[in-house]
Amino acid sequence: MTIFHFFNCAILTFGPHAVYYSATPLSEYDTLGTSIKAALVYLGTALVKLVCLATFLKVSETDYFDPYQELLKALIGFIDVAGLYFALTQLTHRNISQNHKFQAVGLGWAFADSVLHRLAPLWVGARGLEFTWDYILQGLEANANLVLSISLAALGSLMWLRKNKPKTLIPIIYACAGIVATMPSTTSYLRRGLGWQLPKVVGFELFTSLVMAFISWQLFAACQRPSS
Repeated sequence: MTIFHFFNCAILTFGPHAVYYSATPLSEYDTLGTSIKAALVYLGTALVKLVCLATFLKVSETDYFDPYQELLKALIGFIDVAGLYFALTQLTHRNISQNHKFQAVGLGWAFADSVLHRLAPLWVGARGLEFTWDYILQGLEANANLVLSISLAALGSLMWLRKNKPKTLIPIIYACAGIVATMPSTTSYLRRGLGWQLPKVVGFELFTSLVMAFISWQLFAACQRPSS
């Protein structure tokens, strides 16, 4: 039963990444190399963030929400944006379109995040003797993060790669990117500041990810229309 529960949670956590790759044109255009490069950039970015967090943040003995500490976390979190910028603009990619590039980068970014933050807890905890919903919720959270990562990559693609975008959409693009980039701080506030339980937080993440995906899709489609 414990191994069965582990495999169910693992499929829920990592399966959508494989499904997204195989069910979209990414597999047809062989963008796996781009996703792997993005995953490596994420790991390097995570290392830089870890050093910054260890340097500038103090270890709290309580679960109290500290606005100053959370502000520092949010600022350090923008290192992810810098890493995503590097992955989108500086890495050498195969001859693929901008549409496929941001999807491949976002997919690799989200997969590396799931492996780094969820694989070890899943391996240790989901094989326990007692059934718990925590790892199923963790899998749902990984799905929300997949959608948010691809949305952020799409917005980054519009910010840094799309030159002829409508000027009226530029503030909206940057505002949406800021919202997605600060989602970890937002969920931290909901958990520690407002005392939300994990199911409620995961529900919020899933809802927000779908909303941001829809907005990103609309913005990307609007920027692809020929200017009149």
